[in-house]
Amino acid sequence: MTLLPAPELDRESVRRWVETHLAGLYSGKATGSPAFVGGQRAADKALASFDVAGYAGKRNEVWPEHRQGASRLSPYIRHNLLLLPEVWAAVEGGPSRDVSKFRDELLWQEYARHLYARLGEATREGLRVSLVGTTGQDGWPRSMSCVDLAVRQLEEDGWVVNQARMWLASHWAVREGIDWREGEDRFFRHLLDGSRAANTLGWQWTIGTGTGRSYGFSRHQVERRAPGLCRSCPHQQDCPIAEWPNDPSLERSEPDPRLKTDPDAALTAGPDGFETKGTPEAVWITAESLGDRDPALVAHPDLPAVFVFDAALLERLQLDGKRLVFLAETLADLGARRSLEVHLGRPEEILANRSVAATFTPVPGWRRKAVVVDPVTLHPWPWLRRPVSGSVASFSAWRKSLDR
Repeated sequence: MTLLPAPELDRESVRRWVETHLAGLYSGKATGSPAFVGGQRAADKALASFDVAGYAGKRNEVWPEHRQGASRLSPYIRHNLLLLPEVWAAVEGGPSRDVSKFRDELLWQEYARHLYARLGEATREGLRVSLVGTTGQDGWPRSMSCVDLAVRQLEEDGWVVNQARMWLASHWAVREGIDWREGEDRFFRHLLDGSRAANTLGWQWTIGTGTGRSYGFSRHQVERRAPGLCRSCPHQQDCPIAEWPNDPSLERSEPDPRLKTDPDAALTAGPDGFETKGTPEAVWITAESLGDRDPALVAHPDLPAVFVFDAALLERLQLDGKRLVFLAETLADLGARRSLEVHLGRPEEILANRSVAATFTPVPGWRRKAVVVDPVTLHPWPWLRRPVSGSVASFSAWRKSLDR
């Protein structure tokens, strides 16, 4: 276990810091995303500059880039630099159609978190049906302009508009017949907003394992959402996606009973208020919640924040270097405003015998570590909608269960 020097607040310094201190724990190069900068200040700037007007009509546009209407807030939402409740409030007063559609997308993010909080790693299995496919192959032929565009953005920027994510997921699993979990792993490795909650749910619903109905990627969507792109494609005259794909071979599986009801919704949701059994000396933070508005950080402004790069986890995941640069930039930004400790090792060992405050975090990895770390002060997760025991079998069923 190692106490590291805190990263300095500029990209080149952060890049060298990642190269020096996290060598061997990431794939590719330690380079920052040309499209995003990590940190609370960057997140606040992105939210302040976002105009929801036109969102409903433009959110699915892929190319040229100036046509895109996506908010580009997801990397900051994923790490709780922007809390869902504050993003929800930020669009108040905008055009009603755009506000409604944008808030639907925020609810989808919340739904993904509820589903993952309840089922954990079981979300890696087919929720309704099974679709496994072959393994060890690449389902994205780069000779196709549409696929190459999306994969290039994935690998270079660490972010792809949602419509193009659907294209890639559908082509990988539905048309090419490759195990969807391998494609989801590749997304997770590169995406700055990569989370098992949102990414797994997106793949499941796109390829049909969540609903039994798959999204079929074809040339029609490219011509509609990326007009003119096909003219540059070598396959313009012999397009491999000219026709709608055949439906994949989906096998009905026994749904997890927790999809219908949560046997312990209070455990899933975590505390609904402040809990304490001692006096903390530091605040434990993780990649799930790095923002200034993290409840534990807000409650203890004079205590040092402690972040641990989990060496064993990173060595196994081999995330792309851009993801670690984004995290290190975020830590450098946080360290400019308060005392910060950055460690490398096993969180359970580094935090052993330390009295820490923490914010409850609804992901399996945090829960396992928290059993050992045993925070003396626990703050509630800032839900947009607090989980209940009703159905999460579909987005519509989930929304209905919240209204009961």
